[in-house]
Amino acid sequence: MNVHAKTAMDSPAQGRVVTKAVIAAAERLGLNAARTADILGVSAPTVSRMKRLDFLLEPGAKSFELAVLLIRVFRSLDAIAGGDEVVAKNWLRNHNVALNAVPADKLTTIAGLIDVLSYLDARRAPV
Repeated sequence: MNVHAKTAMDSPAQGRVVTKAVIAAAERLGLNAARTADILGVSAPTVSRMKRLDFLLEPGAKSFELAVLLIRVFRSLDAIAGGDEVVAKNWLRNHNVALNAVPADKLTTIAGLIDVLSYLDARRAPV
């Protein structure tokens, strides 16, 4: 079996893992279906189908890539907050001087999502 054939067979598994992970991350961050849909660029009903695993994100799709970024935001924020979901949710919903915005509001654009992720990554692992 060549590498390309193996990757093609793994795509549904990747989609399932990322779909489950982004739904879990969104729930732990307190993001509702509408906000999650805005971040991923899908509809709120699609997010509901994702929760039931009736819809899986496809590797290579824009929504898949955005989901991976949101998962990274969750992982960084979770590490900084020491696993305290209340602290993470409060950080996400309060104005951040360095970002000059409420982080949750920035997540709905690609540039904002990357800004928040970059900020968190810089705070999580200072060099």
